[in-house]
Amino acid sequence: MAPLVERSLLLLLLLLSPFVASAGILELNSSSPLFGIEFPPFNTAVADPGCDGKLVAAGDERTQPASQPSPSLKLHMTRRAAEAGGTRRDSVLDSARKDAVRIETMHRKAAAAARAGGGERASYSPRRALSERLVATVESGVAVGSGEYLMDVYVGTPPRRFRMIMDTGSDLNWLQCAPCLDCFEQRGPVFDPVASSSYRNVTCGDARCGLVSPPEPAPRSCRRPGEDPCPYYYWYGDQSNTTGDLALESFTVNLTSPGASRRVDGVVFGCGHRNRGLFHGAAGLLGLGRGPLSFASQLRAVYGHTFSYCLVDHGSDAASKVVFGEDPLLLAHPRLNYTAFASPAAAGDTFYYVQLKSVLVGGERLDISADAWAVSKKDGTGGAIVDSGTTLSYFAEPAYRVIRQAFVDRMSRSYPLVAGFPVLSPCYNVSGVERPEVPELALEFADGAVWDFPAENYFIRLDDDVMCLAVLGTPRSGMSIIGNFQQQNFHVVYDLKENRLGFAPRRCAEV
Repeated sequence: MAPLVERSLLLLLLLLSPFVASAGILELNSSSPLFGIEFPPFNTAVADPGCDGKLVAAGDERTQPASQPSPSLKLHMTRRAAEAGGTRRDSVLDSARKDAVRIETMHRKAAAAARAGGGERASYSPRRALSERLVATVESGVAVGSGEYLMDVYVGTPPRRFRMIMDTGSDLNWLQCAPCLDCFEQRGPVFDPVASSSYRNVTCGDARCGLVSPPEPAPRSCRRPGEDPCPYYYWYGDQSNTTGDLALESFTVNLTSPGASRRVDGVVFGCGHRNRGLFHGAAGLLGLGRGPLSFASQLRAVYGHTFSYCLVDHGSDAASKVVFGEDPLLLAHPRLNYTAFASPAAAGDTFYYVQLKSVLVGGERLDISADAWAVSKKDGTGGAIVDSGTTLSYFAEPAYRVIRQAFVDRMSRSYPLVAGFPVLSPCYNVSGVERPEVPELALEFADGAVWDFPAENYFIRLDDDVMCLAVLGTPRSGMSIIGNFQQQNFHVVYDLKENRLGFAPRRCAEV
């Protein structure tokens, strides 16, 4: 483990390295329908003219005005359907089991970051962004441990389509790569670096190599810093990890205009030759965490400091959206509310921490100790985060017990309790009731912001007869997590320039 000063220098070097869009506009041929990317009329590539730091459009000598806001790039995001023959109850229980593995991983990551050393996060001021936005559609489905929302990404030259998990709780972008020495089953072929003319290994002497852990147990050797590849090891849970070579590659996304696309060159990603865990069906993972290797951080040089997503409800066939850059419609939303991000548990931490103050049930503030929301100074665990890859919402055990009892006390006696239902509690018999009435739930943050949720975001109907509270507890040392089920039909924005989280109720199928 490098000393703190060396790690900070490596982080700074990466943040200052240029990640710019290619001038090439490629054509994609596919027999299957493609989810598109919607660009505004300005659609030129990025070029860096030199040391003055000014960005100009390729083929255009005019610089972009510094005061011009960064528009957004919108992409589709869809949710995978449950496996054939499975019920919604089976799907939720499976999600809860995989959430448990993910939460244990988060505990370990937070503790490891705290042991590695604290200190302030390196500041990051994005370069002037081009006047365009990126908006994508994401597919969501049965939870797969590290995230359940999927994006179509085209990688390499010529570009080939891969479906990648979108995850705000991790940083590294990676694909299963040939030769696949130990890989999980995925739909379609794995990525073959030999078949791509734009593939380049990150060498072991590159500063970016210091941002990933070497394979265990042997330390990384680097006899030829400018030639030898950079091997990496990245873990998610007890059985979930990826090992391979850190590399640079072109990532292409297709536009809504037929046959048009945008390519971004030099994206750092992991070419995974040994991959195990809860990723079945996906080709790899697209990290949107706070770290410098995440896809969101790498696109920040072009699209600015903001990204957001809007998740349709779990039962919908419509596509969700993820937006890189600012969304004017969201910024103009009359009910857009912000809360400041809390300080991370340690410098370089992946997670998006928020500072919870209290929980309101039925309009009443519950008696929960402030210690339930605090990050442990001893080992870095605890605190509260917002996460797209965890399905349900989880609260530290002392807080969860109070929340659960509050619902039991305030729930209408016309809905009988269902005893012995696995994992979730309390559960109620709501047979014959189309829209049961439940107490309101809201989260209050330390700066006064309040996030109110509709009933369908914290109660889940598993069949015609049973409805359960979609909230669970974690051990006292565990962190609290606002999961994606609770975020349904909210446009959630991560503004890293102002260091704040925004949320506004929206019909996400219409975004």
